[in-house]
Amino acid sequence: MKSAFLAALMIGAAAIPVSASAQQAMINQSITGTRLDISATGEVSRVPDMATISAGVVTKAPTASAALQDNAGRMQRVVAALKRAGIADRDIQTSNVSLNPEYRYPDNQSPQLTGYSASNNVSVRFRDIRTSGQILDALVGQGANQISGPNLTIDKPEGALDEARTRAIAVGRERAQAYARSLGMRVVRLVAVSESGGNSIVQPMPMYARADMAKTSIEPGEQKLQVTLNMTFELQ
Repeated sequence: MKSAFLAALMIGAAAIPVSASAQQAMINQSITGTRLDISATGEVSRVPDMATISAGVVTKAPTASAALQDNAGRMQRVVAALKRAGIADRDIQTSNVSLNPEYRYPDNQSPQLTGYSASNNVSVRFRDIRTSGQILDALVGQGANQISGPNLTIDKPEGALDEARTRAIAVGRERAQAYARSLGMRVVRLVAVSESGGNSIVQPMPMYARADMAKTSIEPGEQKLQVTLNMTFELQ
Protein backbone atom coordinates (compact mmCIF):
# COMPACT_ATOMS: atom_id res chain seq x y z
CA MET A 1 0.00 0.00 0.00
CA LYS A 2 2.86 2.37 0.88
CA SER A 3 4.66 1.86 -2.44
CA ALA A 4 1.45 2.40 -4.39
CA PHE A 5 0.74 5.55 -2.44
CA LEU A 6 4.18 7.02 -3.09
CA ALA A 7 4.16 5.98 -6.73
CA ALA A 8 1.03 8.04 -7.26
CA LEU A 9 2.82 11.06 -5.83
CA MET A 10 5.84 10.89 -8.11
CA ILE A 11 5.52 13.62 -10.70
CA GLY A 12 7.94 13.87 -13.59
CA ALA A 13 9.97 10.77 -12.59
CA ALA A 14 11.05 8.84 -15.67
CA ALA A 15 12.19 5.52 -14.19
CA ILE A 16 13.54 3.93 -11.01
CA PRO A 17 17.24 4.90 -10.78
CA VAL A 18 19.95 2.38 -10.06
CA SER A 19 21.59 4.52 -7.34
CA ALA A 20 21.02 7.60 -5.21
CA SER A 21 23.51 9.62 -7.28
CA ALA A 22 21.75 8.60 -10.50
CA GLN A 23 18.43 9.63 -9.00
CA GLN A 24 19.79 13.06 -8.05
CA ALA A 25 21.22 13.51 -11.55
CA MET A 26 17.85 12.72 -13.15
CA ILE A 27 16.06 15.16 -10.85
CA ASN A 28 18.57 17.92 -11.58
CA GLN A 29 18.26 17.36 -15.33
CA SER A 30 14.46 17.59 -15.16
CA ILE A 31 14.53 20.97 -13.35
CA THR A 32 15.01 24.10 -15.46
CA GLY A 33 14.19 26.56 -12.67
CA THR A 34 15.25 26.72 -9.01
CA ARG A 35 15.31 23.51 -7.00
CA LEU A 36 13.74 23.51 -3.52
CA ASP A 37 14.09 20.54 -1.16
CA ILE A 38 11.55 20.27 1.66
CA SER A 39 11.25 17.86 4.58
CA ALA A 40 7.71 17.70 5.98
CA THR A 41 6.13 15.56 8.69
CA GLY A 42 2.50 14.50 8.90
CA GLU A 43 1.08 13.38 12.23
CA VAL A 44 -2.12 11.64 13.33
CA SER A 45 -3.31 10.26 16.67
CA ARG A 46 -5.01 6.95 17.34
CA VAL A 47 -6.09 5.03 20.44
CA PRO A 48 -3.94 1.86 20.73
CA ASP A 49 -5.92 -1.33 20.30
CA MET A 50 -3.25 -3.90 21.20
CA ALA A 51 -0.94 -4.40 24.17
CA THR A 52 2.12 -6.64 24.28
CA ILE A 53 3.30 -7.77 27.70
CA SER A 54 6.09 -10.07 28.81
CA ALA A 55 5.12 -12.52 31.57
CA GLY A 56 7.76 -14.68 33.16
CA VAL A 57 8.50 -17.20 35.87
CA VAL A 58 11.79 -17.23 37.77
CA THR A 59 12.53 -20.19 40.05
CA LYS A 60 15.51 -21.16 42.19
CA ALA A 61 16.59 -24.60 43.42
CA PRO A 62 19.73 -26.38 44.65
CA THR A 63 20.01 -28.36 41.39
CA ALA A 64 19.54 -27.43 37.75
CA SER A 65 16.95 -30.15 37.14
CA ALA A 66 14.87 -29.07 40.13
CA ALA A 67 14.93 -25.41 39.05
CA LEU A 68 13.86 -26.34 35.51
CA GLN A 69 11.15 -28.73 36.69
CA ASP A 70 9.63 -26.22 39.10
CA ASN A 71 9.83 -23.52 36.43
CA ALA A 72 8.15 -25.66 33.79
CA GLY A 73 5.26 -26.50 36.11
CA ARG A 74 4.62 -22.87 36.99
CA MET A 75 4.86 -21.75 33.37
CA GLN A 76 2.33 -24.40 32.34
CA ARG A 77 -0.14 -22.91 34.83
CA VAL A 78 0.58 -19.40 33.52
CA VAL A 79 -0.02 -20.41 29.89
CA ALA A 80 -3.17 -22.31 30.87
CA ALA A 81 -4.48 -19.19 32.62
CA LEU A 82 -3.85 -17.16 29.46
CA LYS A 83 -5.76 -19.63 27.31
CA ARG A 84 -8.66 -19.76 29.79
CA ALA A 85 -8.82 -15.98 29.51
CA GLY A 86 -9.33 -16.28 25.75
CA ILE A 87 -5.80 -15.52 24.53
CA ALA A 88 -5.24 -17.39 21.25
CA ASP A 89 -2.21 -19.64 20.70
CA ARG A 90 -0.89 -17.26 18.01
CA ASP A 91 -0.73 -14.46 20.62
CA ILE A 92 1.46 -16.43 23.06
CA GLN A 93 5.13 -16.78 22.15
CA THR A 94 8.08 -17.99 24.19
CA SER A 95 10.62 -15.17 24.22
CA ASN A 96 13.34 -16.46 26.54
CA VAL A 97 14.37 -19.58 28.46
CA SER A 98 17.52 -19.51 30.57
CA LEU A 99 19.30 -21.42 33.32
CA ASN A 100 22.07 -19.80 35.35
CA PRO A 101 24.22 -20.99 38.24
CA GLU A 102 24.25 -18.89 41.40
CA TYR A 103 27.30 -18.40 43.57
CA ARG A 104 28.16 -17.15 47.02
CA TYR A 105 31.34 -15.10 47.32
CA PRO A 106 32.85 -15.52 50.80
CA ASP A 107 35.76 -13.31 51.78
CA ASN A 108 39.16 -14.51 50.60
CA GLN A 109 37.70 -17.74 49.24
CA SER A 110 36.76 -19.14 45.87
CA PRO A 111 33.13 -18.68 44.74
CA GLN A 112 30.83 -21.41 46.03
CA LEU A 113 27.93 -22.78 43.98
CA THR A 114 24.67 -22.34 45.91
CA GLY A 115 22.09 -23.40 43.33
CA TYR A 116 20.50 -22.56 40.00
CA SER A 117 18.05 -19.97 38.71
CA ALA A 118 15.69 -20.86 35.86
CA SER A 119 13.76 -18.26 33.88
CA ASN A 120 11.02 -18.63 31.27
CA ASN A 121 9.29 -15.70 29.60
CA VAL A 122 6.42 -15.49 27.15
CA SER A 123 5.37 -12.51 25.05
CA VAL A 124 1.60 -12.06 25.16
CA ARG A 125 -0.53 -9.93 22.83
CA PHE A 126 -3.78 -8.61 24.26
CA ARG A 127 -6.23 -7.63 21.55
CA ASP A 128 -8.70 -6.28 24.11
CA ILE A 129 -6.74 -3.83 26.25
CA ARG A 130 -9.65 -3.44 28.65
CA THR A 131 -9.21 -7.02 29.88
CA SER A 132 -5.42 -7.03 30.09
CA GLY A 133 -5.28 -5.75 33.67
CA GLN A 134 -7.56 -8.51 34.92
CA ILE A 135 -5.52 -11.13 33.08
CA LEU A 136 -2.29 -9.81 34.59
CA ASP A 137 -3.74 -10.20 38.08
CA ALA A 138 -4.72 -13.78 37.23
CA LEU A 139 -1.21 -14.53 35.95
CA VAL A 140 0.34 -13.40 39.22
CA GLY A 141 -2.03 -15.72 41.05
CA GLN A 142 -0.85 -18.61 38.87
CA GLY A 143 2.85 -18.09 39.56
CA ALA A 144 4.08 -15.36 37.22
CA ASN A 145 6.56 -13.37 39.27
CA GLN A 146 8.07 -11.13 36.59
CA ILE A 147 5.96 -8.93 34.33
CA SER A 148 7.13 -6.11 32.06
CA GLY A 149 5.21 -3.84 29.76
CA PRO A 150 2.85 -2.97 28.37
CA ASN A 151 3.94 -1.99 24.90
CA LEU A 152 0.84 -0.36 23.42
CA THR A 153 0.51 -0.49 19.65
CA ILE A 154 -1.98 -0.19 16.82
CA ASP A 155 -2.78 -3.52 15.19
CA LYS A 156 -3.32 -2.23 11.63
CA PRO A 157 -1.67 1.20 11.32
CA GLU A 158 -1.55 1.53 7.52
CA GLY A 159 -4.76 3.55 7.24
CA ALA A 160 -3.51 6.04 9.84
CA LEU A 161 -0.08 6.19 8.19
CA ASP A 162 -1.67 6.97 4.81
CA GLU A 163 -3.54 9.83 6.47
CA ALA A 164 -0.24 11.07 7.92
CA ARG A 165 1.33 10.89 4.44
CA THR A 166 -1.48 13.02 3.01
CA ARG A 167 -0.96 15.58 5.77
CA ALA A 168 2.80 15.59 5.15
CA ILE A 169 2.20 16.35 1.47
CA ALA A 170 -0.07 19.27 2.43
CA VAL A 171 2.51 20.59 4.89
CA GLY A 172 5.26 20.31 2.28
CA ARG A 173 3.21 22.15 -0.35
CA GLU A 174 2.36 24.97 2.06
CA ARG A 175 6.00 25.27 3.07
CA ALA A 176 7.13 25.37 -0.55
CA GLN A 177 4.57 28.11 -1.30
CA ALA A 178 5.91 30.13 1.64
CA TYR A 179 9.48 29.83 0.36
CA ALA A 180 8.40 30.78 -3.15
CA ARG A 181 6.54 33.89 -1.96
CA SER A 182 9.52 35.05 0.09
CA LEU A 183 11.73 34.67 -2.98
CA GLY A 184 9.31 36.38 -5.34
CA MET A 185 8.82 33.14 -7.25
CA ARG A 186 6.11 30.54 -7.74
CA VAL A 187 5.94 26.76 -7.34
CA VAL A 188 5.88 25.11 -10.75
CA ARG A 189 5.60 21.48 -9.78
CA LEU A 190 6.45 18.75 -7.32
CA VAL A 191 9.31 16.80 -8.87
CA ALA A 192 10.01 13.92 -6.45
CA VAL A 193 8.93 12.42 -3.12
CA SER A 194 10.69 9.96 -0.83
CA GLU A 195 9.73 8.71 2.60
CA SER A 196 11.70 8.31 5.80
CA GLY A 197 10.54 7.48 9.29
CA GLY A 198 7.40 5.67 10.37
CA ASN A 199 4.95 5.26 13.20
CA SER A 200 6.09 6.11 16.71
CA ILE A 201 6.68 3.33 19.21
CA VAL A 202 5.95 3.43 22.92
CA GLN A 203 8.72 1.58 24.75
CA PRO A 204 7.57 -0.74 27.56
CA MET A 205 8.59 0.11 31.10
CA PRO A 206 9.39 -2.80 33.45
CA MET A 207 6.91 -3.66 36.18
CA TYR A 208 7.65 -6.46 38.63
CA ALA A 209 4.65 -8.36 39.91
CA ARG A 210 3.94 -9.44 43.48
CA ALA A 211 1.40 -11.92 44.68
CA ASP A 212 -0.31 -9.21 46.74
CA MET A 213 -0.25 -6.51 44.03
CA ALA A 214 -3.34 -4.33 43.71
CA LYS A 215 -5.69 -4.71 40.79
CA THR A 216 -3.91 -3.65 37.63
CA SER A 217 -5.38 -1.05 35.32
CA ILE A 218 -3.99 -0.25 31.87
CA GLU A 219 -5.10 2.99 30.22
CA PRO A 220 -4.51 3.08 26.43
CA GLY A 221 -4.41 6.87 25.98
CA GLU A 222 -3.42 8.01 22.49
CA GLN A 223 -0.47 7.17 20.28
CA LYS A 224 0.96 9.49 17.67
CA LEU A 225 1.99 8.16 14.27
CA GLN A 226 4.34 10.24 12.14
CA VAL A 227 5.53 10.02 8.56
CA THR A 228 8.30 12.25 7.21
CA LEU A 229 8.50 12.92 3.47
CA ASN A 230 11.42 14.45 1.58
CA MET A 231 10.03 16.49 -1.32
CA THR A 232 11.68 18.27 -4.24
CA PHE A 233 9.92 21.23 -5.91
CA GLU A 234 10.75 23.35 -8.93
CA LEU A 235 10.43 27.13 -8.54
CA GLN A 236 10.41 29.80 -11.23
